[in-house]
Amino acid sequence: MASTHPLRTRICELLDSQVPIIQTGMGWVATPELVAGACNAGAFGFLAAAALPIDEVERRVRQTKTLTDRPFGVNFLMDAPGAEEIVEILLSHGIHAAGYNRAPSADLINRLKAAGILCVPTCGAPRHVQKAEQLGADIVIVQGGEGGGHTGAIPTSLQISACADAVSIPIVAAGGFKDGRGLVAALAWGAAGIAMGTRFLMTAESPVPEVTTDRYLDAGLGDVIVTTEIDGMPQRVIVNELVRKLEGANPLNRLIFALRNALEFRKVSGASVFELLRSALQMQKNEKLTRSQVLLAANAPMLARRAMNDGDPVNGYLPSGSVAGVIEDRPTCAELVARIVNEAEETLKRLQFSR
Repeated sequence: MASTHPLRTRICELLDSQVPIIQTGMGWVATPELVAGACNAGAFGFLAAAALPIDEVERRVRQTKTLTDRPFGVNFLMDAPGAEEIVEILLSHGIHAAGYNRAPSADLINRLKAAGILCVPTCGAPRHVQKAEQLGADIVIVQGGEGGGHTGAIPTSLQISACADAVSIPIVAAGGFKDGRGLVAALAWGAAGIAMGTRFLMTAESPVPEVTTDRYLDAGLGDVIVTTEIDGMPQRVIVNELVRKLEGANPLNRLIFALRNALEFRKVSGASVFELLRSALQMQKNEKLTRSQVLLAANAPMLARRAMNDGDPVNGYLPSGSVAGVIEDRPTCAELVARIVNEAEETLKRLQFSR
């Protein structure tokens, strides 16, 4: 694709990707196979590391490098246990980009930038994008209200336009994207590309069991809702038995449920009780959460694991963008990226000839 092509944007140059498409670092979903599939297709993939033990992060980075010779990124939480160790892994392996969202650490960002690693946070408001730029972000993924998982109420179209006007660094639009027409729309709003989670979750390289992906295929637009029942903060999910159960639970049962998940998360992540408490206090301070929300926060990683990893869409939760309501297939990453690029090019031609 020629450098003057309208789909050859600033993020293609920065990320060394062939197309302006990012596969997001979804927990339990963005595995080496999916990341390599996205990168080999010409997009840029982020490996999920937020809920993994350090030795598993190292193993998955090495595995990804055996599956693709393309650059990729690693996504993690800067206020979670093991963040410093993950940064060391990124430095030692020469990872191209670091993805993060809540509570950015100026010290960690400076270390990453000093090593030439691109910093790519995800934000959900113009003021947060401005702060990210001040801290040294090279690219910002901006998520609108249609995005999956933790989300806000501002529609993607308004969010992207406002954030593009607020900073000089390139932004990438997330929340509601699945095809070439969406890519062209994002470029028109001022973005330099799109980031997709749910659409890549629904590809052949995704590790999510079929019993769970069937729930995504069966979902209509009305089945994708925003709830605070998972961890006390607004999350967009596909409504299922778990959500209905939590909606009817009393506060004591919710607390017991959260504590059980916290203990399970401690075993899976390898974090100590002290590390989890320190992370919880940082989360409470940085995200301005109530104590009850901090306690509920233990729910999300383990409930997502049940659905995405263990194949239990009844007792796990199904984070999803609104776009799940209009996704009807599971192409390979190569097929998906090619389809998006072809449709975007046809859309641009149609717009040019219609003038």
